[in-house]
Amino acid sequence: MYLALNINLEYITYHPLVYIAACLVLIVIAKFTLGLFMKGVNIDHELVEKDNFAFSIAHVGYYIGLLISLAGVLSGSGSANFWEDVGLTVAYGGISILLMNLSAILNNKIVFAKYNIQKEIIEQQNVGSGIIEAANFIATGFIIFGAMRMDLDEPWLTIVYWAISQVVFFVISQVYNLITPYNVHHEIEKGNSAVAIGYAGALIAFGILLEHGIASSHYSVLESSVYMGIDVLAGIILLPVLRIVTDKILLPKRKLTDELVNQEKPNHGVAFIEAFSYITGALLFTWCW
Repeated sequence: MYLALNINLEYITYHPLVYIAACLVLIVIAKFTLGLFMKGVNIDHELVEKDNFAFSIAHVGYYIGLLISLAGVLSGSGSANFWEDVGLTVAYGGISILLMNLSAILNNKIVFAKYNIQKEIIEQQNVGSGIIEAANFIATGFIIFGAMRMDLDEPWLTIVYWAISQVVFFVISQVYNLITPYNVHHEIEKGNSAVAIGYAGALIAFGILLEHGIASSHYSVLESSVYMGIDVLAGIILLPVLRIVTDKILLPKRKLTDELVNQEKPNHGVAFIEAFSYITGALLFTWCW
């Protein structure tokens, strides 16, 4: 008994290779675009001459966010024609790169308006600032992923959802500052990278929630915005609850605040637990709702 296999070799040979090549081209473009937006900064010099760890963290976060967004582009509904679809992949990948870089500018000018994140990363080599920049890129990647994977016929919607998310990120930065008994921005500026890790977890968690809100309904901007609003509201409620859970249940013998800011050497392990609790809460909410 013979089993006849009807396999189109194009779909398992050169088609995937072309998409991979297109993504690699986009990664190269992303590097040069980052250099254009970061005026006066030599990326290679920061990475291999100065051994700037803060910049390396932000740099890796940039590419992680880009890859997440490209996953949305590749999984979205494209053209039936192969080469047209490749062209759409490159075009929407370019939009993703632009939005990623614009989000960094807004993060610098609005969310952290009291001090210059880029200056902190480049001149002070502030690891905490590098972590925040990386988290912002990753969270933005989730937003673009949610918009791109639903429908590529209306690219302006991606820009709308991205703009909404930037407003949400600003609000979350204020809310997070309110639920902590210390000034998050001040601690990060001081070089407390443990505090930055916790905040980064919250930022990525809201990126996940917003992606879920975008993907839950895509019939109209209004309907998707309502779902996004529900997810954001749930996140704002969960944020202090999860911090209390981390403090009282996961770390019953220690106070979270003491471990992060009230000792000579901040406890980075505890900071990762805090970040983990936020991301876990966001994932559980999206899986269960």
